[in-house]
Amino acid sequence: MNPGDVNLQQLLEQAQLMQQQLASAQQELNDAQVEGSAGGGMVTAVVNGARELLELKIDPSAIDADDPQETAETIADMVIAAIRDAYRAADELQQEKLGPLAQGLGGGFGQLPGF
Repeated sequence: MNPGDVNLQQLLEQAQLMQQQLASAQQELNDAQVEGSAGGGMVTAVVNGARELLELKIDPSAIDADDPQETAETIADMVIAAIRDAYRAADELQQEKLGPLAQGLGGGFGQLPGF
């Protein structure tokens, strides 16, 4: 074997390992739950690591029966803010779980001839 040759067996084994690690990380993300909130906790959104909304909680004290229009607008704003907060937490979790795998791909293939 010449020094510049790529060991295909080793490359395939590394690719399989990366695939298994990626599948495992994706499953962990699907199983993980993160929470976001707004209005001092009056609205709470729970999403999984894949950014799927799983639960939305609204504290009854957020509702003002004397002003239903204002209450509806305020709650809608808090729901959006809580979901965005939960998505931010999910994005951080994705970076934590998948970031090292992406770095491994860049470092591994980038060092191989022809890649």
